[in-house]
This record gives sequence, structure tokens and C-alpha cells, in this order.
Amino acid sequence: MAYSAGFTPHPRVSYANAAPTGTASEAEYLEIALSERRDPEELRARLDESLPAGLDITDAVEARVSDFADRLAASVWELRLDGVEPDEAALAVKAFLAADTVEVSRQTKKGVRTFDARAAVVALESRAGGSDGPAPRPCAILRLVVRHLTPAVRPDDVLSGLRATADLAPPVPAAVTRLAQGPLDEETGTVTDPFAPDRDAAQRTAAVPEIAG
Repeated sequence: MAYSAGFTPHPRVSYANAAPTGTASEAEYLEIALSERRDPEELRARLDESLPAGLDITDAVEARVSDFADRLAASVWELRLDGVEPDEAALAVKAFLAADTVEVSRQTKKGVRTFDARAAVVALESRAGGSDGPAPRPCAILRLVVRHLTPAVRPDDVLSGLRATADLAPPVPAAVTRLAQGPLDEETGTVTDPFAPDRDAAQRTAAVPEIAG
């Protein structure tokens, strides 16, 4: 691993758009600078072995294109709402999407800030979810696609917006998981692979024939 220069060298590791505290995630990214070139798959395997169970490195690529953080333009989230009837959640989603603006407030380091949570939401869908335990209870699952704007609109802001527009108040805290983050395909509303430019650049390099002199 490469280190910074100066009197107090630090590992050159940068985290891009980390998930909010209290949420689970299957799509977190970091960039590591190395002092020498290594095979990405070997690096992935060695890092994965060194991490505790449940924290897995699923993929690694060699950086071929700059500005990786700028590619993380949107996220896909799953929100599990235990104790909420699916029909109630569907009506709340419909009301939220029908609104032109949905103002919510959040405590920040600079005090309470009010902003529009609706503008960042690309897609919001609801479906019925399974319930755990011997006694079945209602459960709704929300799938959310949100743009990364400033200020960032988080899943809890969308839940606040659902409460404001449709009085949806889950009896227990939502279980929130980020499923993906990356470039946003505006035509389909889907989030694509942020590693794609690096993979394409690597393939182009490999396709260039070597000429013996």
C-alpha cells in the first residue's frame, strides 16, 4: 500500500460516498493506492481474507479512468417496513410521487436544514414482504432509487416525506439496505456498474497488438 508524504504518513485510501450510519449496504467503494502494480483479483482475495466475517470484498479493478467518485451519481435502496400493510405503503408511495415537492427537515452540524426530498427520487416502488417469526404480521418493502444531490437525500428523509404526505409511520424503525450505487441511466432509471469505464479501458489496452521490432 502507498503512503502519503510528510512527517505523519497515512495510507492512501479514500472512501467514496459512504452509506449513512445505521444502514446496511451491499455497495460500498474505496480506492487504494499501491506502491507497485498488483493483480486486482489477488488483491481482492487477500483483502477479503483479512476482513471479519460478513464484510466481503466482492470485486476489484485497476483504476484506468479518473474521477471515480463522480460516477456514483445515484443509489438503489431497499427499505423494509415491518408492521406496515402493503396497501397502505402503496398509497403512501403514490401520494409521495404525485407531489411536486416534499419538504423535510434534518438536523445538521449547522442546525436544522429544510429541503425538498422529492426532487432526488428517481423511482419509488412498494411490494409485500415476508414476515419473520411464528405470528405473521404485515410487512411492506420499498425499493428506492435516489440521485446524489446536495444536500444528500437519504432513505430516512424519504420516510419523513412519506410521513408528511400520507401520514405513513412504521411502528418500528425501517431496516435499510443499499443495494447498488453508480452512474444513473436517465432513460431507464437504473443504476449501472461504476467499474464499467475501467473495465472497458482495460479491454481496449489488452486488444492493442504488440509489434515486435
